[in-house]
Amino acid sequence: MVWTGTWVAERLGVELIGDEELPALLGLALRRNPKRAHLLVSSVLGKHVPQRPSVVYGAGLDLGRRVRALLGDEEAARAVVLGYAETATALGHTVADGLALAPYLHSTRRPVAGVARAGGFEESHSHATSHLLLPEDPKLLAGDGPLVLVDDEFSTGNTVLNTIRDLHERHPRERYVVVALVDMRSAADHDRLDAFAGEIGARVDLIARAAGTVRLPEGVLEKGRALVAEHEAVREPEAAPPAPAFVRARLDWPRDLPDGGRHGFTPEHRERLEAALPALATGAGEALRGSPGTGRVLVLGFEELMYAPLRLGTALEEAGHDVRYSTTTRSPVLAVDDPGYAIRTRLVFPAHDDPADGPGERYAYNVAGAGFDAVVLVVDSAADTPALHAPDGLLARLAEHVPHVVLAVIPSYAPGTAGTTSPVENGGADETPATATATATATEATEATEAPERSSMLPEPLRGPAFSSYAPDEVGWLLQDLSDVELEAPTEEREEAIQSGGAHYAESLPVEYQPSERYQELFHTALESSAARIARAVGTVTETVLAERAGTPVLVSLARAGTPVGVLMRRWARARHGLELPHYAVSIVRGRGIDANALRWLAAHHDPADVVFVDGWTGKGAITRELAEALKDFDGFDPDIAVLADPGSCVRTYGTREDFLIPSACLNSTVSGLISRTVLRPDLVGPDDFHGAKFYRELAGSDVSGAFLDAVAARFDEVAATVDTDVKELLAADRDPTWEGWAAVERISEEYGIHDVNLVKPGVGETTRVLLRRVPWKILAKRGADADLAHVRLLAEQRGVPVEEVDDLPYSCVGLIHPEYTRGATGADGKAVASQ
Repeated sequence: MVWTGTWVAERLGVELIGDEELPALLGLALRRNPKRAHLLVSSVLGKHVPQRPSVVYGAGLDLGRRVRALLGDEEAARAVVLGYAETATALGHTVADGLALAPYLHSTRRPVAGVARAGGFEESHSHATSHLLLPEDPKLLAGDGPLVLVDDEFSTGNTVLNTIRDLHERHPRERYVVVALVDMRSAADHDRLDAFAGEIGARVDLIARAAGTVRLPEGVLEKGRALVAEHEAVREPEAAPPAPAFVRARLDWPRDLPDGGRHGFTPEHRERLEAALPALATGAGEALRGSPGTGRVLVLGFEELMYAPLRLGTALEEAGHDVRYSTTTRSPVLAVDDPGYAIRTRLVFPAHDDPADGPGERYAYNVAGAGFDAVVLVVDSAADTPALHAPDGLLARLAEHVPHVVLAVIPSYAPGTAGTTSPVENGGADETPATATATATATEATEATEAPERSSMLPEPLRGPAFSSYAPDEVGWLLQDLSDVELEAPTEEREEAIQSGGAHYAESLPVEYQPSERYQELFHTALESSAARIARAVGTVTETVLAERAGTPVLVSLARAGTPVGVLMRRWARARHGLELPHYAVSIVRGRGIDANALRWLAAHHDPADVVFVDGWTGKGAITRELAEALKDFDGFDPDIAVLADPGSCVRTYGTREDFLIPSACLNSTVSGLISRTVLRPDLVGPDDFHGAKFYRELAGSDVSGAFLDAVAARFDEVAATVDTDVKELLAADRDPTWEGWAAVERISEEYGIHDVNLVKPGVGETTRVLLRRVPWKILAKRGADADLAHVRLLAEQRGVPVEEVDDLPYSCVGLIHPEYTRGATGADGKAVASQ
């Protein structure tokens, strides 16, 4: 028999080395993935390769029994089993079945409204990375008994390390057991896991059915990409899909029984399912009557919903049916119809469960051409949508290749809602989707508890290079793209409208300042002279955050001044600690608050307690107060802002309280990823939209965003020792805000007859903004602060704005916006204010 890894091995030189059993357990395929081109395809997992349900179930059951023997019954009864979505949800279930005494939970990529997040982590090599932990019982992961982590394979161990790190910081425990079908880590990865266990002071055991390594020749990633591109270019013509005729199975699913481990599955739940399986198999068997041919049946699960279809498959197998089992998946894999390749055929169809990360393709492998006479498609009720029944939906795609299609729907379980004892009625074999759906809807409406309302789904963050010049992993923008909307207005018109109350400053954009050659030289000179100083502040604020925040911080920068700082903090954490901190940018608008939809997205994808808001600097503290007020309506978020510089003494978490030149304040979009300031206007931003911003692609030739980041990051090693000293001193110091800056602003407002603190902009960063975006009246410069003010003096000179030297300023400078401005108003010198 040909090994199903032969095709890849011959073309790429990939070798599978290890236990004799490995070739029987694993085949090879290729996928379009920037991190790992090859895919290990399990023959006993039941994901990509249809397999007898008894084989799939038995593989996990055996591993679970080995865990119980390792732990002993007393410790097994204190354990919790955790599986990984989507691939290992059923494997984790079956390991828990073998362990018998422990509850089970699997991670999920489906946020559920009203369910608090108990943790999360990233899967570094996956095509979809964010995992959520959503137990119904918040105490499920809070105990100190052994935690058993189950995945289908270990390639590097990164996912396990991320999980343990996240959970151990919240709820330390003495023992972890890592379980997989195959352990394919390198020697270095073995050592890394051992070192990590020593670092956290816990015992970490590992149980696998087989072990080995994958030997990859040099250049395999590039060769794999080329091979995928070559074969994807040859696409088979698709026939017009027929109307998806199917029947519905009548399943008596027990009331209040979870459909899987998304919110927890206890030994008591397992007993109830075992008792119900014969009746469930009878319901599915009745729907299979009339299947032509030999009656070879595929039970096809749905993404994370793997365990219930698997157990239905084992029950049908025990009842005498010739059954295979597999599931649909998010993972895009190249299909090659060759006996030496693990993925022979691929069905492509649109997602049909309204996924949180938006629409996209989904896949079913090795179904077409496999000789199945019937398929039982098992989905939860959240996925029984019009998209499932559409002409290009999964039911139609299955009907192209399998003569008899059965749809079995299990009620979606959400904590606090009832399940159903009512069956879903069968439709006729030639029933149209519309009729079938109407029949089912009428039946469920009268006999079943209504499924919980699903939360509205917001779009995924915008990322470069499609939006911003930053790399896609540097920041995700929780904004909508308004690049094609004309939003810029002359500075004087904007100022008059803002001060007259005719418009809010966030309803339009200033014309982007195009720096002169002299000004650009000043920027680069300032960057060269201050890069180490900025690196020191970046390191100090990042280390302070890591020291004071439990779990893995999620950086949320306030767009746009905070975004370069968030990127630098992320780079510091990676360079010094190997941490990949999530980073997003959100909009906050003075007088209007923070983007509430962005907060809802964050709460759905991360624990709000992990969120750290990041800004560039503080002025008088208006945004600090704005954020604190806005967060009163949202549970769990900490209003403390981490800033690079806090000259106004407005926050507890900062890199420095000196008011010095931060070169990113010198420019606008060209040092901030080519993104405009944010926009909030009712005709553009609806109640379910993120705030907006523009991507100035046309300014790419002037972009210095990357140069700024690289120049600062290059000084990280140089300042590391100083940062360690600074942080120790800071953590021991009194850092409570004094609001010294706010008091100074109120004093200046009265002294200069402005009587509006919003027109007083303290600090180098805010003064620069006044000169670039507003109509300045005058600049107050602290005597002796010339080193940080060269660019301010140049801008003031270009705009005809006087600079007044003063003493006793807590800032290097303060910018005063022209009070009661109208076009034609004069400056302090009696002359009309110059436009940009």
